[in-house]
Amino acid sequence: MTTTKTPSISNPVYPVMFAIGICHLLNDALQSVIPAMFPVLEESLGLTFTQLGLIAFALNAVASVLQPVVGFLSDRKPKPYSLPIGMTSSLLGMVGLAFAPEYWMILVSVIFIGLGSAIFHPEGSRVSFMAAGSKRGLSQSIYQVGGNSGQALAPLISAFILVPLGQKGAALFVLVAAVAIFILMKISAWYKAQLEQEKLLNRKKVLISSFANLTRKQVGIALGLLLVIIFVRSFYVTNITSFYVFHLMESYGLSVQNGQLCIFLFLALGAAGTFFGGPMADRIGRKSVIVLSLLVPIPLCILLPYVPLPIVIILLILVGFFIMLSFSVTVVYAQELVPSKIGTMAGLTVGLAFGMGAIGAVVIGRLMDHIGIYQTMVIISFLPLLGLVGLALPRDQKLSEPPLAN
Repeated sequence: MTTTKTPSISNPVYPVMFAIGICHLLNDALQSVIPAMFPVLEESLGLTFTQLGLIAFALNAVASVLQPVVGFLSDRKPKPYSLPIGMTSSLLGMVGLAFAPEYWMILVSVIFIGLGSAIFHPEGSRVSFMAAGSKRGLSQSIYQVGGNSGQALAPLISAFILVPLGQKGAALFVLVAAVAIFILMKISAWYKAQLEQEKLLNRKKVLISSFANLTRKQVGIALGLLLVIIFVRSFYVTNITSFYVFHLMESYGLSVQNGQLCIFLFLALGAAGTFFGGPMADRIGRKSVIVLSLLVPIPLCILLPYVPLPIVIILLILVGFFIMLSFSVTVVYAQELVPSKIGTMAGLTVGLAFGMGAIGAVVIGRLMDHIGIYQTMVIISFLPLLGLVGLALPRDQKLSEPPLAN
């Protein structure tokens, strides 16, 4: 919290905001290759749903566990060039994924990609925060919509690259990683210059929070509620992105390609929701957007297993938009709860999203193997009810605009 009279909010640096958003898109496009490959691996290697869930677990667990660690270390001593180093790890993982002949080698390759993601996300979020100025919601939305757009490519990657080309089609994404490394080198140079400027002036930026006079206990409770919300959202989104295509194939007779196109609509509207959520939060408050994102999807998710295909498509579009409306907002909300730990909070919130996705993938895969695909979809449809805990979050206050530059 700050009481200084010297404004600490600078003007936004839009080129950096968009550049790190593009890199987030490329990073998450690499990750999206993994669930996109599930139908291919199920057919070519004869993997069970549980084994597919373990692949997702390997990816998300590594990213989940290491992201808060990377964020904590970055808060203590920022490492600008860790961004391209992390992307190099993802590049190596993608090479392995394309040519791995056995299940265990696929798991190892996925771990490399998870490591790259763990390094990228907290540092990328820090860059987004540094470039944001007074537009924290907008900046985080640009950053997160990049990631969600990359994830939205998964069904298209599956339908138009991996199904026709098979596992080796993943090799095309080595070029994607190389482009990301080039851009991240430029961003890292800007990041390093910012740190050197702060060191030269012998000061650190004082971070303004939108919360007034919260006690340590209140902050802890708010973080706990926020983590429950992230758990609900991540678990449900994992169900749709990794496994719902099998439900569409079984219950509606869709092909893999057509089923993946339905998932693409969910993810594409989710990316749109992510983008609009940040600017909305700058205007009406973080909590208001979070609550809206929790309440609207509940009846839609409960209806989803029972409706005909045309209504399924409409519901997927609506659920995707609203459930992701708060994706970037929860990150900023956590950062402002603990404004001295920007990297740690980014690593915790985004890392938890990966972790809950990892656990969700294993649980859903096991349920589908034991009780069936349709029954699993019915059970998961009630999960968003747990998000109602968000009503108890403390309300934030609007940040003031930055002063005009001298």
